[in-house]
Amino acid sequence: MKAYIGWITGATAAVLVAAGAITYAVAEDGGDSGPSTPAAESADAGFARDMAVHHQQAVEMSYIVRDRTKNTEVRRLAYDIAQTQANQRGMLLGWLDLWELPKVSAKPPMSWMGMGDMPERGDGSLMPGMATNAEMRKLGTLDGKQAEIFYLQLMTDHHKGGVHMAEGCVAKCTVGVEKSLAQGMVNAQRSEIGLMADMLKERGAQARS
Repeated sequence: MKAYIGWITGATAAVLVAAGAITYAVAEDGGDSGPSTPAAESADAGFARDMAVHHQQAVEMSYIVRDRTKNTEVRRLAYDIAQTQANQRGMLLGWLDLWELPKVSAKPPMSWMGMGDMPERGDGSLMPGMATNAEMRKLGTLDGKQAEIFYLQLMTDHHKGGVHMAEGCVAKCTVGVEKSLAQGMVNAQRSEIGLMADMLKERGAQARS
């Protein structure tokens, strides 16, 4: 497991190095991969807006658990998730700036996936996998093993929702580099879901769903 987490940390560095190149490339992405400037309510814009919000919660969650446990593996995983998703969030918002599109929409979240009429789960949960406000507050009250387990459970749910959204972009987005980023999210988060399942098992727990 330590070797796997080490690989993830290395992968984060690679993502950070590539970020500038990808952000620049999207401005010129056209031709066979689709139009360089998507419409405001396109899948490309919708994914960028919604995943930026989704990622922000993962960053917050990860920094909370880093203050609630001294376990090296959990802290390392949380730091890596926070860094990776903060970087990706910056890329998504940067693309919206390049496209001169708003970062918020009058339409409900997930409308670009045909899920705009999805009922809110309550207490702050906006999209699939997102924790509620109550769950975020609870995480901030736990310590040690309890904090580790709850974080791993919340982040597993969060990743499952993220994979669902990213798969939607792979299927519906038209900008080539955005589709590539989405596929990278699918691959990385599926791997982390497996890792977190092992970490939960080591703690005598399992994912919530």
